[in-house]
Amino acid sequence: MSAHTPRFSQEIKALLERLAQQPLTLAHVLSETAERGFSLVIGLLVLPFLFPMPPGVTTVLGSACLLLSLQMTVGRKVPWLPRRVAQFQFPPVLARQVLGNLQRVTRFSERFVRPRFTRLANNPSVWHINGACISWLTLLLMSPVPMTNPLPTVGILIFVVATLEADGVMMVLGYGVTGLITAVFGLLGYALWRSPELLLRWFGGP
Repeated sequence: MSAHTPRFSQEIKALLERLAQQPLTLAHVLSETAERGFSLVIGLLVLPFLFPMPPGVTTVLGSACLLLSLQMTVGRKVPWLPRRVAQFQFPPVLARQVLGNLQRVTRFSERFVRPRFTRLANNPSVWHINGACISWLTLLLMSPVPMTNPLPTVGILIFVVATLEADGVMMVLGYGVTGLITAVFGLLGYALWRSPELLLRWFGGP
């Protein structure tokens, strides 16, 4: 990462400030962020999952994140979204909400993330691996298990920040976190399979 390249916190804050002032489509945001748009827009899409969201937004954000991460997995360098998803406008009220909580989210990256193990971070194969991990975490994020959104969101954000900051140490941490989150969801799935009544309680059944 060159000395003049803005940090993740600066770039995502600038994006959110623009989105809070006027509704912009995801296609517009992608066109302005070039190749870094993969990681920046994925970060933009998953940040709201850390907080309560208005209904109807989660499906679009999750689908867009999954599509972009799958493109990373196959090695694509120029992001693409279907017209219907590309024309989605990030709600200004949601941008303002995330912007208000951004300092808490980025405090860790400001303090601990920096270019390290750059040979690993910039290895072309790692782009594919990170895309696959983000895709898997996005599937977990979109799963119907209640109150688990922050877990895969944190995992995805680790990969986003590590990629933008060329931090190989954070990427290795991301692989470990991905395994841990997968294990947690596996245990939750097993518990729900053994005790289906938990689903009824969570979803308001009798």
